[in-house]
Amino acid sequence: MEMEVWALIMFGVAIVLLLIGFPVAFTLGAVSLLFGSIFLGLDFFNMLPMRIWGIMTNFTLLAVPLFVFMGVMLEKSGIAEELLETMGLLFRRIKGGLAISIVCVGALLAATTGVVGATVVTMGVIALPVLLKHGYRPELATGTIAASGTLGQIVPPSIILVLLGDVMGVPVGQLFMGAITPALLLILLFILYIVIVAWLKPNDAPAIKHEATDDGKVHDLWLRVLKGLVPPLLLIFAVLGSIFFGIASPTESAAVGALGAMILAAIRHRLKLEALKNAMQQTSRLTSMVFFILIGATAFGLVFRGMGGDMLVEELLVDLPGGEWTFLAISMLLIFILGFFLDFLEICFIVVPILAPIAQLMDINMLWFAVLIAMNLQTSFLTPPFGFSLFYLKASAPPEIKITQIYRGIIPFVMIQVIALALLLYFPQISLWLPDMMDAFQGY
Repeated sequence: MEMEVWALIMFGVAIVLLLIGFPVAFTLGAVSLLFGSIFLGLDFFNMLPMRIWGIMTNFTLLAVPLFVFMGVMLEKSGIAEELLETMGLLFRRIKGGLAISIVCVGALLAATTGVVGATVVTMGVIALPVLLKHGYRPELATGTIAASGTLGQIVPPSIILVLLGDVMGVPVGQLFMGAITPALLLILLFILYIVIVAWLKPNDAPAIKHEATDDGKVHDLWLRVLKGLVPPLLLIFAVLGSIFFGIASPTESAAVGALGAMILAAIRHRLKLEALKNAMQQTSRLTSMVFFILIGATAFGLVFRGMGGDMLVEELLVDLPGGEWTFLAISMLLIFILGFFLDFLEICFIVVPILAPIAQLMDINMLWFAVLIAMNLQTSFLTPPFGFSLFYLKASAPPEIKITQIYRGIIPFVMIQVIALALLLYFPQISLWLPDMMDAFQGY
């Protein structure tokens, strides 16, 4: 049997072990060491320390702990609760208004915290009982919260966009800009679906007609809305605006975001030593996990390429009839199916490094391809049986909410994400026009 075939067997073994439940980083490292030592010899790994050193000194990846810290600090600042309350008041008189407010809050939290688990749990604890109390159908309520909580994967600044940019060699700043319009498209499609449901089945998403603000004054309502909206919007502008106008690199803008999150926490009197300590511990844990996976994936990729697996996959995909469109269709289908069983980090570090060189060989725009992958990876949080958002929501939902109701609730939102992906695939300019404008503005 040729070595290239053994490379594909190695890939299959790694996937099976991950599905069984073995830790990602150690699985990738162990499988690569086993197959590499058998087929390539131990001397082949002499170049691995330099690869690991390259990861640890990568300036772009420094944005990962900074954005994670920003998200955790904002979670501690109570911004989620305030946004939910103010948005709920703002949309309360519209049919489906509470659900629409949750989508808007999910989008704003995605652009500030970007922590999917924290967003879903927060909205599950605070918003889900309110939706159920006002007569929302459980499937619509749970689906809206789960889908809105995953927007942090596509709405910049997103950790997955930083990692994809590094893996695929795409400038992270351009990737942030390229993801803005697709993210807005997805948010609008979510809202449109809720509006249609509320129009066709008013009892599933009723309006709240007889609820007023605390003192019954309209100007107080708008004051609360501004108080809840302005701080996160300013932080979003500080992070993304500094990139768009060429003032800061993505890593530097991440530092701006981390500082801004601390300032917001201080304004709300939440910047205490205990909160700061917890935020740093959570940041260290999550960052360590990401980098351990990245090191294991680097070893895996090194052995896979050393055994010629990348050349075999390239030959198989390049020679398919239909050229780049067949490749794109197979790539998106593969990532979508793997998203049912694997975490987005596993797909990002195992599958994407195999597909990216082939896309480059076919002259596919890598920025567009990266945004397509990011949009596709977002569904991995929602698709059963291993969609993490579904587990987060079940853990935080009232006892009467069954997991089957959550599964039924997310089906329309997964279909909406597939529609958004198809539109992005058919109209590449959805993701390319803003980066082109940014380049023109900065004189490139």
